[in-house]
Amino acid sequence: MFDQLKTLLQNHNARFRVVEHPAEGQSEKVAAIRGTEVGQGAKAMLCQSKDESAKLILAILPGDQKIDFKKLAAVMQVRKTSFAAPEAAMEKTGCVIGAIPPFVFSDDIALVLDPTLVARYAEIAFNAGRLDTSIILNTEDYLRIAKPMLHDICAA
Repeated sequence: MFDQLKTLLQNHNARFRVVEHPAEGQSEKVAAIRGTEVGQGAKAMLCQSKDESAKLILAILPGDQKIDFKKLAAVMQVRKTSFAAPEAAMEKTGCVIGAIPPFVFSDDIALVLDPTLVARYAEIAFNAGRLDTSIILNTEDYLRIAKPMLHDICAA
């Protein structure tokens, strides 16, 4: 995943840098290691609709926010959403929970971004398919390359 992501960004002339660091699962600790704010972290969570379609959604929000599953369900026009199982996340993204980047490489996964992340920061930071490597990416380049749907999905 890391190599695929790096190639994607290079091919699109994105402004980014790679930061290698000890594997760390907590947003506050990894932000300190990266030299970024917690809210600058693009928290990527694989979610799934709880209906017969079982739609997969990669929800992206600031690292200092929590997801509102009701808002996400409304955006996706389904009755209910929740986190996808860790096994499904690994199968569908090739990454463990916590290492999923804010990009989708499958037409089976919808990408939804809470716009407060890109409104607050000129750069976003995220684990790049591995828990020990992050990418800090220009926000405009992220939007141009990833083309996420923009919707309010953060809890109030």
